[in-house]
Amino acid sequence: MRTTDLGVGPPPPSVLEHLAAATRSLVRTVDGLGEDDLRAPSLLPRWTRGHLVAHLALNAEGLGSVLRGTALGAAVPMYRSVEARDADIENLAGRDAAVLRNRLLASVTGLADAIVAVAPEQWPTRAQRTPGNRATFAAADVPLMRLREVALHHADLGMPFTRADWTDGVAETLAASLTHRVTSPCTLHAHDVGRTWTAGGDDSVSPGPTVSGTAADLAWWLSGRGGGDGLETDSGELPRTGAW
Repeated sequence: MRTTDLGVGPPPPSVLEHLAAATRSLVRTVDGLGEDDLRAPSLLPRWTRGHLVAHLALNAEGLGSVLRGTALGAAVPMYRSVEARDADIENLAGRDAAVLRNRLLASVTGLADAIVAVAPEQWPTRAQRTPGNRATFAAADVPLMRLREVALHHADLGMPFTRADWTDGVAETLAASLTHRVTSPCTLHAHDVGRTWTAGGDDSVSPGPTVSGTAADLAWWLSGRGGGDGLETDSGELPRTGAW
């Protein structure tokens, strides 16, 4: 999952605020899930809601480890390996509801503490998702990475909470951060927040179609979900997006 290209300064305060609010909302939803709810399918193929909650907890733990290492001057990868990450999700997903709820709450609390522990000059520090992975991200990217995980997967739970329940600030931030996923030139217009983005690379030959909708509908489509529900395009066909 792509992050920003240069994490050279502290994360924007707005992203931290959106993350805190989105996390509180997620925890409230998960606190209301019983055993049967957690065993029911999520909106993601092959994953139950329990898998999603497990992933969200382990993701927070991994990102928290990265930031705690950054604060101490140590290089700590997010996960031990892709295989270990997948196995840990599978194992935790099968635990009972109380374990999942407590693990999620502990993980998001730990991540919040880890964000506060990073000094201003440490935010450009690069980290790896897994040991030996050439693709790295800056510590400054972590809050935005986590916001995407929390907001998108909260809606993926398939509960009454949907993308329409994102705040305008969360929806706009998600849409702006996902424009890189369009693979051909186009213009994206979020009419509810009054924002327009150019996407899809070089538009010197053709600016491509204009895709319009709410920021939430644009972000949902850009993340590879929904097939463009709620969007309009002046070409009659939506541009393609890359694999998630």
